[in-house]
Amino acid sequence: MFDHILVPLDKSQLAECALPHAATLARAFRARITLLHIVERDSFGDGGESIVDPLGWQARKAEARTYLDELAARFAKTDLRVDTTLLEGPAAERIVEFTGSHGIDLIALTSHGQSGLSGWNVSSVVQKVILCAHVPVMIVRAYACPTTAIAETRYRRLMVSLDGSPRAEHVLPLAATLAHTSGSQLVLAHVVNTPEVPRRTSLTEEESGLVDRLTELNRARGIKYLGQLQARLPPSTEVHLVVSEDPAAALHDLVDQGEIDLVALSAHGYTGETRWPYGSTALNFIANGTTPLLIVQDLSPHELEKTRAERAKQEAKGH
Repeated sequence: MFDHILVPLDKSQLAECALPHAATLARAFRARITLLHIVERDSFGDGGESIVDPLGWQARKAEARTYLDELAARFAKTDLRVDTTLLEGPAAERIVEFTGSHGIDLIALTSHGQSGLSGWNVSSVVQKVILCAHVPVMIVRAYACPTTAIAETRYRRLMVSLDGSPRAEHVLPLAATLAHTSGSQLVLAHVVNTPEVPRRTSLTEEESGLVDRLTELNRARGIKYLGQLQARLPPSTEVHLVVSEDPAAALHDLVDQGEIDLVALSAHGYTGETRWPYGSTALNFIANGTTPLLIVQDLSPHELEKTRAERAKQEAKGH
């Protein structure tokens, strides 16, 4: 479960959209929250070197400390455990470093912050953090944020995407706990992928029959699988099985049609590899999802292979 939740903040209202979600998760899992603000050096000279005005720098740090103290005071009206941390340097790097060195097991952050909304579904800083932190993350869509109040939010309908693999089920205990504590309707979704038969010509009758038989076999197994899961969960749990040539599109359709307001899934499923921090479904929801998204890592940081870029950085530091 979650014990320590990190909320990176940049003094913008967009970033504060993560606060009610962090409060809800902290309540559900009895976790403590760390509010983190990073003061960046963003002024550069002609040669690219960082130029810092000592007085201005101290003023910015004092302003940031006041901001964190004011947020902590807002949390003081709750019984949640909250502390604050102020760091200096590049935002994404400091967030990742703090996560690894302070036992953070969930980062709750918004898709956009001080730089404002953009045509990208997540900002560059968020992308760097979620790709390199290697811990569970919650991404709150800043463009669909109704409030930044500390009051906890309520998820009416929480959908979990499952592909039948134990790795995909890694998120299920967390989702079930959250649904129970927040009074949410738990929705299980399973998509049966229609087998692909790449051809330039139409399938023969025999080939079409083979595809139909395999699809029906997987559909029957999917129904049995969801039934077994449903038997272990509260009777109110909904299950949805969809047959589709495009599983990602089918899941997005279920979110829209089912009025889902939180999607929870594991970082990897049946075909996920240790070479990458996320599988195709998780990446698709990061890039294209429109609801709050909770992604649970099914692999520890030690099990995930370092990327070529990460290895190159380590080697450069060693020289």
